[in-house]
Parts: sequence; structure tokens; C-alpha cells
Amino acid sequence: MSNQFNPRDVTWLAFNERVLQEAMDENVPLHLRIRFLGIFSNNLDEFFRVRVAGLKRAMDFKSKYISESFYQQPTKILQRINEVVIKQQQDFNKTWKKIQLEMADQNIFIKTANNLTAEQKSFVQQYFDEMVESNVIPILLHDNSPMPYLRDKSLYLGIAMRRKDFLYETKFAIIEIPSREIGRFVLLPSENQNEKNVMLLEDVITFNLPHIFSYFGYDEFSAHCFKVTKDAEFDLDNDIKTTLAEKIEKGIKSRRKGKPTRFVFDKDMDKSLIEFLIRKLNLSKKDSIIPGGKIHNFRHFMDFPDVFKTYTKPEERTSFDHPEFIGKRVTDVIQKTDVLLTFPYHKFNPVIDLLRESAMDPDVKTIQITAYRLASNSKIINALINAARNGKDVTVMVELRARFDEESNLVWKEILEQEGVKVLVGIPNKKVHAKLCVIKKRAHNKTIQYGFVSTGNFNEKTAKIYGDHLLMTSDRGVMADINKIFHVLRKPKEDILPTLKSCKKLLICPQFMREKIIAHIDREIEEAKAGRRSEMIIKTNSLSDRTLIEKLYEAATAGVNIRLIVRGIYCAVNQKEFKEKIKAISIVDEYLEHARVMYFYHKGAEDLYISSADWMTRNLDHRIEAAAKITQKNLKKELKDILEIQLSDNVKARILDKKLRNEYVSTDNKEIRSQIETYHYLKNKVPKE
Repeated sequence: MSNQFNPRDVTWLAFNERVLQEAMDENVPLHLRIRFLGIFSNNLDEFFRVRVAGLKRAMDFKSKYISESFYQQPTKILQRINEVVIKQQQDFNKTWKKIQLEMADQNIFIKTANNLTAEQKSFVQQYFDEMVESNVIPILLHDNSPMPYLRDKSLYLGIAMRRKDFLYETKFAIIEIPSREIGRFVLLPSENQNEKNVMLLEDVITFNLPHIFSYFGYDEFSAHCFKVTKDAEFDLDNDIKTTLAEKIEKGIKSRRKGKPTRFVFDKDMDKSLIEFLIRKLNLSKKDSIIPGGKIHNFRHFMDFPDVFKTYTKPEERTSFDHPEFIGKRVTDVIQKTDVLLTFPYHKFNPVIDLLRESAMDPDVKTIQITAYRLASNSKIINALINAARNGKDVTVMVELRARFDEESNLVWKEILEQEGVKVLVGIPNKKVHAKLCVIKKRAHNKTIQYGFVSTGNFNEKTAKIYGDHLLMTSDRGVMADINKIFHVLRKPKEDILPTLKSCKKLLICPQFMREKIIAHIDREIEEAKAGRRSEMIIKTNSLSDRTLIEKLYEAATAGVNIRLIVRGIYCAVNQKEFKEKIKAISIVDEYLEHARVMYFYHKGAEDLYISSADWMTRNLDHRIEAAAKITQKNLKKELKDILEIQLSDNVKARILDKKLRNEYVSTDNKEIRSQIETYHYLKNKVPKE
């Protein structure tokens, strides 16, 4: 069989198009449509920093392995990326124009330097003097001077200046927009109380350009925004004298030197300034040079001011208490029964409450937990610090290589260590992505252990918008395996594989989770070949691992019923030889679908796992990951029911296919919006008052 695949990076762009579709959907509330535009923009920025940068690096290698890794030659993928991105940018601009018209219907206007009232002009000038001017550093550009350093995530104002009495000479300057220090949005006074006027910080600066450059006597200004996206990857060297934390700090600094991977600018910018910037940035036709609309760094619009007509959050978008914990101590409950929390439908509180209870419980001796991405004012960290102050032996595995969270994780490391918490920083060349916690107490001459395994981060903020599962359990086998993982993390220089291989209850990466998944698929293949029922349901964020995709192809050829829910990257393609076509959908809705779940029919035994690992080579071979088997009968049914609800979605589900058209699932059945149906399904389990 000649296997076909979709290139990973092209399928990622198809995912981001699904995000853009949400912004284009007029049934989505207006403030959420703006937020989806912000998410789309932020996603694209990260894509260019990491994936496009990686493809450009790969162009330097001509080996067959490179083509196999990317499923196509990097040069062809980059060409396709540029075509798709330009088309998406056009759709983005059209959507933003349409949204602005709808904002105008609600008397909400975005003002520029050219359409201010007299009162607003006075306000903007005063605001600039008091809040902005001290943060503005104009830099004049010259042909014979090197280009100043441009920060990756910053927005810049490119300025062309002239004097009316000498129009033949144009001078250029740039100003970094200080949105980090001040914020991007300024609310202006309005003569009409029912009208809301918002001004972007770059327009505040543009209005004040005559004042900023008054010393030079310029009286004509043309100012437009641009941004540069740089290669954000950094290589960790093998200097054994350098600690991992020091390497991370060094790597963060090295990002300043990253090569530009994208130059985006306002298409109305002065043409000679555009040419000057392209030349100074050493960009060529091979680079992504993208003309766009007026506004860039749209990611800030995820936090657009709340100026809209009163929006009542639907009941289905509110979290509720898990029925097992109502009026009970979390510790008491999970020592008797397993509990499956499904966020954001269930509140995240039990996770924090368990740590708080453990911090105060005199019988608790140790707490061990992993940390990947934490909330800015983390209640998890506060509870752990409280435990350390109460004399508990607290160990936190802080993953310093969590992309774009490296700096904040370095800060958490320092805070925890100052409080007497033992901080682990992982294993060389292996990110720790597993979401694990084990708590150990000693009571009545017995050692009792309990904790949790999750598909998502221990982050109370993202738990309100990310769809994840978290298993709270006192299963002795699960706790034994978590202890083994922490044993490995404590001794990073030892061979980790023998210890991880001894894990019996958890499926562990690297290596062993892949082996177990393949064994499960092989069992379904045997059943299909024997003419018996065989079935798999896989929910993951991304599916790009060649080995597992080829194993799925083998299963589909044998006739296994395969159903997939894949939020993002999806490299599989149905082949002619398949006896049973793979059915794959992607759900993009108000909540980010983040859970990873595996279901195998297994002759009616129905094996179900929740996991932190995507079906990607980086997760399976280069990270510490964990999958927990759901064994309690009621929880297995609950998790399977949720999967079936999602597979029945015909409102927010898109079909994943070779052509990446993102067509919505369409059926004659009643409308099923899976996130709403999941809310009702779980809420109905809560006893009525």
C-alpha cells in the first residue's frame, strides 16, 4: 500500500482556519468573535516563530529523512504556507471590517488620529503627556547605520517624515509601541453617553508625532504599523558545567538573535520605507513578506475592553460543583472512590482544595506534583508553599522548557526554593509534560496515598476555558507508578527506561506508551480479521506520528471501525485500500478542546484512558507523559458517553479530510452542539436541591 499523508504544518493552518471560522460565524456573540480573531492572530505568530522557523532550518538539509519527517519537501510546504496565509489574512481583514460595522450598530467605534472631536484631541494629548511619552523612544533610520534590534512580540510604528518646503527628502523613523507597559486600548470620552470610543495606543502616538519630532521641523507624517516574527527556537548545548536553568536563561537571551521568519506591514505604508525595512532586515522573496491591514498584533484583542451591550452568559457556560464533593472533604471522598472531573463544566476547586487540605493535615508527610504552565497568581503554588511552611516534604517538578513560559517558570522555581520546596527541573533532552500528583500520609501505622492524573495543566485560569479530564484516585497501582516517575526525575543522569518500563498501571512515555497503543490496535485488528466487532475512538489535539498513523491505516484496511476527534494537526488521509474509512472530525467552539482520550473496544471490555500525550513523535519519544486507565464502571460509562456526544456534534464539528476544506458536519438529525450537550449531561448528575 502506498501511504499518503497531509503535511503537518499545512494541516495546522487548516486548524487555524477553523478558529477564523468562529470569528466569521454571526451566531457567535460579538465579543467572542473578536476574541477568536485575537486567538487566530496569536496562533499564527507562534506558528511562524516555531514551525516556519523549523522548516527554514530544514531547507539546509537534503536528506530523505527530512522529507519523511515533514511528509513533503520543506520548500514545497513553505510555498503552500505562504499561499494559505495570504488567503487567510484576506478573510481575516474582511471579517474584521464586518465586525466593526456590527460594533457601530452597538455605538462602539475605534477612533484614529484623523477622526477625533475637539474634546477627544485634548484628552489624547494629555494622555500622551502623562502616560505614554516617557515610554516612547523614537529611533531615526539611516542607510549607513545598522538596523536597531527589533523585539519579536512587539509592534512598531514605521514613520516617513517630510517638510512641506522640501518634499524631495524623506526621513524614516520607528517607534516601538509600549503596549506591555501601558496596554493597547484607550477609552476616550464621548459626548453621547450611549457611545463608546476606543483608541489604539499606536494611534495615540501617531496623533502626537508632530510633538515628538518637533525638534526636526517635520510637518508631514505617514505612520503605519509593522511587526517582525523571529525564529523562537533555541538549542540547549551540552556543556555539563552549566545547569539546565542557566541554559534556559541563555536560550531566552539568544532569541534576541533569532532570524526573522515573517515581516507583516500595513499595505498603505510608504513604499520607500517598506523597501528600506526589507533591505535592512535582510529579507528575500523566500521569506514571508505579508502586506496586511492597519492593525497588527491582533492577539491583544483577546483582551478587548468590555464595552459591549450587556451580555448574559448562558447557563451552559457556567461551571458547577462535582456532585461527589458537595458538602464533603475531597480527601475523604477520593480515599473511597475515584472521581473524574471534566473541565470547564466541573469547577477546578477540588484540585486546590485537596492540596489545601493536605497542607493542613498533620498526617500528610509528602506532596509531589508536576508543573508545566501555571496561572499568573497560582493557587496551586500558594497551597504548596503553605504545605512546605507546615513542615511537609514538598517536591515540584517545574518544566523550564515549557515554550514561551520559560521565564515565568524560572520565577516560580526561585519562589518555591525560597520557601523550602524541593524543585526538580527534569531530564536532559526530555520535557516533562505528564500531569501528575501524589500525596502520602501516615495514619494508624498505615501509609495512604492518593492524588490525581490529568490531561491538562494544573492551572485554575485555563481550567475555565479548556476542555480537560482529571482523575482523582487512591488507586495503589497508579500511585506506585507516579512515585516511580518522580524517582526518575530525582535522578536524571541514570537510565530512565528500566524504571519506566516497570510501571504497571500508567502508560508512560517515552517509548512504552507507543508500544501499548500499538498492542491495543493490533488486538482490534485481530478481531476485525476474525469478523468480530472491533472499534477505536481516539481524541487528541494532534495526530502526526508516522508509526501510529500507519498502524491506523493497517487497522482501517482490516476493517476496524475508527473514529477520531482531532482538534488541530491531522496528517492521516483515507486510502483506497481501506475496508473501513477512518471517520475524523475536529470540534472548535467557545472552549478549547484539550483532552486526550483513548477507547478500545477490546472484546467488550472497553479499555479507556485519559492522557497528557498527543499522538506526535515529540510527545511519544521525547517527553515524559502519562496515560491513566479508567477502571471504575460508572466513570467508564461517563467518559464514553461524552465521547459519543462529541462524535454526534453537527453544529461545531468539521470533517477532516485530504482536501482540508473544513466543511461542517451536516446531518438530518436534531442539532447537537457537543459542548452544550456535555454541560446538560453532566449537570443532570447533580442532585436537585
